[in-house]
Amino acid sequence: MSGKSRHGPDVAAAGGAPGGAPAPELPPLSSVPGAGSSTYELLRTGLDRAVAVVQALGGMVHLGTPGSRSLYLAVETGIEGPSARHWEEVDRGSPDAPACAVRTNAPAWAAVSPGLDASPPGLPTGTGLLSVPMPAPDGPLGALSAFTRMPQESALHEQLMAVAVWIADCLRGSAGHPGPTDTGRPGHYPAADPSVGFWGWDFRTGRVIWDGAALDILGIDAKGFDGRIRTWRRLVHPQDLPLVLARADEAIRAHTLYQVEFRVRQPDGGLRRVEVRGQASSLDDSSGPRLAGIVRDISPGHLARESAEQALGRMRDGLLAVDHTGRITFANPEAERLLAPSGRLLGSVLWEAVPALRTLGLREVDRQTGTEGRPTELDIHSDTGRWLHVRLAPLPDGLTVCVTDINSTRRRQAEEAAAEGAAVERAARIAELTRALAVAVTGHDVAGVMATHMVLLFGAKGVGVWVNEDGRAFLVGSSGYSNESLHRFEGARISELSAAAQTFLTGTPNFISTVEEFIGRYPELSDLPVVSGAQAWAILPLIASGHSIGVACITYDRPHLFSSEERTLFTAMSGMVAQAMERARLFDAEHRRAHELQRALLPRTLPALLAVSTAARYQPAGDGMDVGGDWYDVIPLSSERVALAIGDVMGHGLREAVTMSRLRTAGRALADLEQPLDELFFHINEGVSALGDDFYATCLCIVYDPASRLCQAITAGHPPPVVLLPDGTTYFPDLPVNSPLGAAAPPFDTAEFSLPDGALLALYTDGLVASDELDIDEGMDRLARHLHLDRPGPVRAQGTEPLDDLCDRVVTALLPEQRVIRDDSALLVARVHALAPEDTFCRRLPDDPKAAGQARTYVRDQLTAWNLDELITTTELVVSELVGNVVRHARGPITLRLLRGRTLVCEVTDASPTMPRIRRAADTDESGRGLQLIAALTSRWGARYTSSGKCLWTEQPLTADLPR
Repeated sequence: MSGKSRHGPDVAAAGGAPGGAPAPELPPLSSVPGAGSSTYELLRTGLDRAVAVVQALGGMVHLGTPGSRSLYLAVETGIEGPSARHWEEVDRGSPDAPACAVRTNAPAWAAVSPGLDASPPGLPTGTGLLSVPMPAPDGPLGALSAFTRMPQESALHEQLMAVAVWIADCLRGSAGHPGPTDTGRPGHYPAADPSVGFWGWDFRTGRVIWDGAALDILGIDAKGFDGRIRTWRRLVHPQDLPLVLARADEAIRAHTLYQVEFRVRQPDGGLRRVEVRGQASSLDDSSGPRLAGIVRDISPGHLARESAEQALGRMRDGLLAVDHTGRITFANPEAERLLAPSGRLLGSVLWEAVPALRTLGLREVDRQTGTEGRPTELDIHSDTGRWLHVRLAPLPDGLTVCVTDINSTRRRQAEEAAAEGAAVERAARIAELTRALAVAVTGHDVAGVMATHMVLLFGAKGVGVWVNEDGRAFLVGSSGYSNESLHRFEGARISELSAAAQTFLTGTPNFISTVEEFIGRYPELSDLPVVSGAQAWAILPLIASGHSIGVACITYDRPHLFSSEERTLFTAMSGMVAQAMERARLFDAEHRRAHELQRALLPRTLPALLAVSTAARYQPAGDGMDVGGDWYDVIPLSSERVALAIGDVMGHGLREAVTMSRLRTAGRALADLEQPLDELFFHINEGVSALGDDFYATCLCIVYDPASRLCQAITAGHPPPVVLLPDGTTYFPDLPVNSPLGAAAPPFDTAEFSLPDGALLALYTDGLVASDELDIDEGMDRLARHLHLDRPGPVRAQGTEPLDDLCDRVVTALLPEQRVIRDDSALLVARVHALAPEDTFCRRLPDDPKAAGQARTYVRDQLTAWNLDELITTTELVVSELVGNVVRHARGPITLRLLRGRTLVCEVTDASPTMPRIRRAADTDESGRGLQLIAALTSRWGARYTSSGKCLWTEQPLTADLPR
């Protein structure tokens, strides 16, 4: 058939279901939990199976009695809100797919437009509703429907039809058996009983008739009730509605009594349990199918009776109730399994239903028990080959018989012991996993915990953990994966991946038992099972703080059927892992920021200088903080001199790092101003003292002059440097002791010592040489020993080892990985390079106006000797201005020094402490332009204090290669 539908442009019968695909495997009716009474459960099982086998986006089941004009929604999945209300009742004559399938008794398809009330939320374009009838001898019981994109595939029809046939068989079996409290015999209640009311249903017109008592029982307002079955069915609890409709259908088809119990919703939000009994009219009646009878409120006492019956039904022992005539009035499922697996016990005489009991003399024992009034116990061997323990206890009107399978009991006890042991072991592993996650710090730690504990807990092959960082996927850790499968998504932008890959990385929990199921769910990743070697997957999104932070994928090397207990445990574990991963991500982010801060506060690179070759290492404390107060610096000074500084702000953390940065910045600024070391430390000490009483710092500073080969050193509470001479000798210079910065009382004492060319200086902080197990003096001796090369060789080879290798070797020896580092540590090594005598020129000048001319002569001669003729004119002018300034404004003695290094350095010293300064000269001024001229002719110039006065210096770039 074809026609227009309100859900889409066309509705068409989709034809039969020819072969082409195997029918889905479905459990027999006898294996369905609650078969015969839990109609909702069996319908839910069938619908879930239908949605799974055809990979539908949602589905529903409609039921209807023969001759009625409507089909009623019994169960649904994947639809909610307006969509579910839209499908509550479907007119049999409408063009909708369920109605068409029932009318034509064949599959039907209807396109459903996204966004309409009839469509589930998020429905893709091109999706429609495929409906198949649920067959019965007298016509379909209803329709099974699924939202799918593939209406023309015959295999799809066959699979869906197989499920519909199974549901129909279950419905007929369910409706044909009494419920848990149904005895199969109709009851009659007096009309005067206020808890009993009259009702009647006309399925042809869709009308329902109720008297006042029935309306009161159901909680319906008579004035507002429109008398339609559609209105009434909304009162029925959704889980009970399928049973109500199925029993009505069976009663009409088989001309039997109609009896069912169900729950109705009350206006106050509560529930009331009612029993309905009635009789179906003949189908030959021209008035159409009808049901009429009574409705009774059975809420009082129902819960207690239902609980007792459920408890007896779940007993592991068989239980029979026998009346005084020997007839069985009650039998739980275990009794039927043990005594009469091929037939029913209820209503039968015990000795006739189970002949083995009569031949074993149990009837005589029964009589003896009733006479003596005490329980009797004995063991018997049944016809089924089981040894049974039977216990008979007398009752006023009969007996109770308790039957226990002896072999089963022993086996059950062994199974329970084994299960208890497995549960204890699993609980222990879960506790270990929980503890490990609690102490995991980084994302790699969390992934390692999963690889170590979750794989063992679930007997899996491997695990991979990906996180989403700024919209990209990054692998945090893995175990049991091949490299090709691991790095498939590494660094990829998730939004640019295929839909299957996006679902894989950010989707809902998925438990995939086979390779075929994986390929069906993720067709674009069909090569992944072959590459990874996995055959089952537990895909667990990591969700913390309401958003997805990544995904964990646990794999098995063989097909694996996930039990409900495993799924629950996986889901719970994924929540714990997500919380640990979120915490680890915060730590990793803080860790990165700390490293960036530390790199910003310490020198990124050490300068390449003529006077020294340097290398340094910094190691933060190993207690989680990656920044500290240890620092080092290499500061170029005038005249090829260099300052080597190292310090330690007591403590480690952000506060100490900030203090360290302030001290380093202040020290560099004061050094650039050519402050003497004692005055430099005076100002830094003032700055530390201003920070508060709980701020202290140690510091060591050494200024090396390659021309004189002298080192001027000052220390404030810091250990002395190690000096390694070219001949392999090491020693610690004897430096004056000054208190730490922040606690010192100036003045600060300094010291001088000389170093030969090629000597090595090692400056360090106490974290490198001292620990809880190691005294600082012993640590300093170890540092001095490790400065030597470990490999044998001539003494001259001592200066050939690269300084970076030397730093790595010393730090590795003094700070082994297995030792917990309690304090930050820093190491700065410098190999000194003295200026050659031929690169230095120094002369004393007379303290009179002739000094300028004599200085020009010296400059001309020396630059000619150095092959720097192009600098002679400029240098003569610079030296004339410097010497003339001394003669006019200062006092002698006057000294001229020329240095040939990276630049040409000119120095003029005098005995006056007065520092020159540039000033703006007026047009009429005869002086004041000398320093402006010097600044214009040189690349750098400045002045510094000396022990006897001051020194004015200039630097000029060299334009010719120097013969070295």
